[in-house]
Amino acid sequence: MPRFLCSLLLLCLACNAHADSYITRLLNKPVPGGVAVIDLGSAAQAPKANYQGKPVLVVKEQNNWLAIVGIPLTVKPGTQQVSVGGQNLNFTVGSKKYPEQRITLKNQRQVNPNPADLKRIDGELAEQIRAYRSFSPNTPSNLLLDKPVNGPLSSKFGVRRFFNGEERNPHAGLDFAVPAGTPIKTPAAGKVILIGNYFFNGNTVFVDHGQGFISMFCHMSKIDVKAGQSLARGAVVGKVGSTGRATGPHMHWNVSLNDARVDPAIFIGAFQP
Repeated sequence: MPRFLCSLLLLCLACNAHADSYITRLLNKPVPGGVAVIDLGSAAQAPKANYQGKPVLVVKEQNNWLAIVGIPLTVKPGTQQVSVGGQNLNFTVGSKKYPEQRITLKNQRQVNPNPADLKRIDGELAEQIRAYRSFSPNTPSNLLLDKPVNGPLSSKFGVRRFFNGEERNPHAGLDFAVPAGTPIKTPAAGKVILIGNYFFNGNTVFVDHGQGFISMFCHMSKIDVKAGQSLARGAVVGKVGSTGRATGPHMHWNVSLNDARVDPAIFIGAFQP
């Protein structure tokens, strides 16, 4: 075979091998509320990437660096850009339609909070946003996550929610239908960066897995960890409950990348296009 054709074949095989890489197959779901995996090349040191002005998780697979970009639900389908070393890399966001869910609450204040509630909610939201925007230098212990509990899904990510007929924010995580008191385990190693009891979320724990890759668990009946505590993969963070705005016991789990809430189903192999 001529040398040129041989070299071209080897190049195509290398490109195909990377395009079909494990991380890409696992995580590359570039839709609103999804994840884009972007090849950053084989630099000697980890490149620094930013998306929408926020730092992005970068990991190495074989000889290549990959940016793992969280795409907010508010992003419209089309071309988006990641900034790397002063250059912009384009990627395409596809479309995805999310279903609707209608929920009836007896407590009208959890639909239309009073002024005192709103003041509390504003303070709590600011505290939680700071946690979502934290960015530690550590590389996550694993990107294929464990389920925090074993049980069926009761509500999927991205569902448009109507409380007592009024539309509110889309569902930003997964709900698992499990009994009160079920232990909740962290799906990857990490550090507890925030705990609290919040108006909507009830008893809540934030775990930083590294580089802006964050899990949040809420509506818990009991919190079994402290802020600043380091956790091994599978460590118990608390127990399932129905605190905050909840119609009954369940486990709610958020996953955030670069301050974008993304579908946790992607990380447990349960994503549905």
